[in-house]
Amino acid sequence: MRGLFWVLALFALAVAVALGARLNDGYVLLVFPPWRAEISLNLFLLALAALFVTLYVLLRGLALTFGLPQRVRQYRAGRQREQASLVFQDAVRLLFEGRFGQALKKATEAHAAGTAPGLSALIAARAAQRMREGQKQQGWMARAKIDDPRTEAATLMLEAEMMNEARRFDEALAALEKLQDKQGRHIAALRLELRARQGLGDWDGVLKLARQLAKRDALPGEVIGEIRTQAHLGNIARRTSDQGQLTSYLRTVPEEERGRRVVLAGVRALVAQGAEAEAQKLIEAVLDAADNGEWQPELVAIYGRLSGGAQTARIAKCEAWLRRHPDDARLLKALGRMCLRQRLWGKAQSYLEASLAVEPTPEAHLELARLCDQLERPEEANKHYRASALLDMH
Repeated sequence: MRGLFWVLALFALAVAVALGARLNDGYVLLVFPPWRAEISLNLFLLALAALFVTLYVLLRGLALTFGLPQRVRQYRAGRQREQASLVFQDAVRLLFEGRFGQALKKATEAHAAGTAPGLSALIAARAAQRMREGQKQQGWMARAKIDDPRTEAATLMLEAEMMNEARRFDEALAALEKLQDKQGRHIAALRLELRARQGLGDWDGVLKLARQLAKRDALPGEVIGEIRTQAHLGNIARRTSDQGQLTSYLRTVPEEERGRRVVLAGVRALVAQGAEAEAQKLIEAVLDAADNGEWQPELVAIYGRLSGGAQTARIAKCEAWLRRHPDDARLLKALGRMCLRQRLWGKAQSYLEASLAVEPTPEAHLELARLCDQLERPEEANKHYRASALLDMH
C-alpha cells in the first residue's frame, strides 16, 4: 500500500514539474566576456540538478574507496567475534554433554579470543576438574577471579561446589563465607553449605540450615525430614559418653522432629548409659501420644527389658497400651517378661502364649522355657527350647 502511494506521489510530482516547466518562460543570461549565453531557466535547473547528482556520486565513491580498509577491518573483527562466540557456545555445550576434553579446548580458545573471559575460565576450570587435572583447575580458577569482577559470585559458588565434591569441606565453607560477605546468602549457597556441614559432621549447623531451607520450601519435605533425622542421630551418637548432655539434648528435640529412628536411637543410648528412668519417661511420652500409624513396637520391646524401677507400674502402663493394640506380639512379649520378672507366673504364661499365637518368635519360646524351668516343668521347657532353636535356624 505504501509503495502504491509513493508511485502516485512521483507521478503527481512529474506532472506538476511538467506543467510548471511549460508555463515557465524565464531564462538565464550567462556572461563570460567576451562571450554571452542565454539559456532557458528550465534547462539551467535541469543542468544544475545533473551537476549536483554527479558531484554527489563522485564524492560518495571517493569516500567509499578511501573507507574500504576500515570497513574490511571492521568486517574481520565482526567475523572474529562471531566465531569466538560460536566457540564459547561450543564450550558450554560440550561441558553439558560431558565431553570435558573438548570443552576445555574450546573454553581455552574462547578465553584467548577475549569472549566472556571470566565465564570461559570457569568453564575451563570445571572441565579440568572433571578430568581430574588439578593444576589446570587451580590455574583456571585463579584466572576467573582476576579476569572479570562480574563473575566473582559465580567463581565462589563453583569453588565451593568443587571443594564439596573433593571432600575439602573446610575450603568449601571458606568460599561460601566470602560469598556471604559480598553477595549475601541464597538458596543454592545454603544447599552447598548444608553439604559441607554434613561432611564435617557439624550436626547443629546442619539442623539450623535444614530449618532455614524448610521455611523457604527449598527442598522436599521428605528430604528435609531425612536430613534432620541424620543430624539428630549424629548428635545422639556424639553424646553417648555423657549422660547429662544426652538427656539435655533429647529434651530439646522438637516434637515434630522426633521421628521413629531418633527416638529409638535416643532410648538405646540412654539404656546403654544406665539411664533407664530417662529411657522409661521418653518411651512412655512417645507411646502415650502415638496413634496407630506412629506406634513403635521396637520401643515396647526395650520397655519390657528395663530392669530398674517399679515393674508393677510398667505392667499397668503396658496393659493400658494393650487395650489399644491387642494384637501386638512385642507388647504381649514385653508383658510376659515383666510378669515373669515379678513372678506372676500365670499372667506371664498367658501373655507369652498370646504373643506366640500372634507371631512365633525365638525370644517368646525362650521366655516360656525359662518360665517352665522356674515351675519345674522340664518337658515343656525342653519343647520351647527346641522351638526357639528351630526358629533361630530359619
